[in-house]
Amino acid sequence: MKYTQNLHTHTSFCDGKHTPEEIVQKALAQGFTEIGFSGHIHTTYSKVCSAEKTEAYRREVRRLKEAYRDRIDIFLGIEYDMYCGVDVSSGYDYVIAGVHALKIDGKYYPFHRALDVVEKLVDEQFGGDGMAYVKCYYETMAKLPEEGKFDIVAHFDSVTRHVEMKPLFDMESKEYLDAAFTALHAIAGKIPFFEVNTGALARGFRTAPYPALPILKEMKRLGLNLILASDAHDGDALTAGFDPAVALMREAGYRETYVLKKSGFEAVPLE
Repeated sequence: MKYTQNLHTHTSFCDGKHTPEEIVQKALAQGFTEIGFSGHIHTTYSKVCSAEKTEAYRREVRRLKEAYRDRIDIFLGIEYDMYCGVDVSSGYDYVIAGVHALKIDGKYYPFHRALDVVEKLVDEQFGGDGMAYVKCYYETMAKLPEEGKFDIVAHFDSVTRHVEMKPLFDMESKEYLDAAFTALHAIAGKIPFFEVNTGALARGFRTAPYPALPILKEMKRLGLNLILASDAHDGDALTAGFDPAVALMREAGYRETYVLKKSGFEAVPLE
């Protein structure tokens, strides 16, 4: 399959390696027809980005839209973070939304961190009970549509990021899948697209993309639409992991994915 875009792309304005213009150049070199940027939104509980950097990021992507308008379509997106409280209802071509931190007794605990940070979180806040941690995550994920209007759900089951390195819980158990499916059903129909996200695969945390096959099969049963996204933090990884992701999507029964065009999202076949 020929890959012509990626919509989950981070730059040096947040925690990415390359500038937006460097990434545009790399996208052009790969034959992309579109590239979408999705900088992290600023939050009170993370230093990944600031309000000032968000504004600078927006200005730069808008500049590139004009500068490269005859060569590639550039989309200005943002990755919204649960609890950030920032209004993203206007000014963006699309919004990706996800959960990167848990709120417990009024405090925020980011968990997209190294394994030792997650182990400490599970031990100190959940008494070492990995399944309690999972349930808190999916209960939080289920509330995502209440935060605003979003286009894409980011890395739905990213709570499994470290499971292959250390089995903090059994992601094949009925208890785990019940929690995941309950959240999935709560979001279905409220946010139109879900990512098949290859970021953890590309960076060596997992051997398969998000979400896992049982969840993908449930998404298919519910008639949910997918987009393919690399969650690239490096301009050389814009399509990293896409081939195994497409194979997994097909195994789940999908025969199409969605891409963003100037006229909106449209389906393309998984060849």
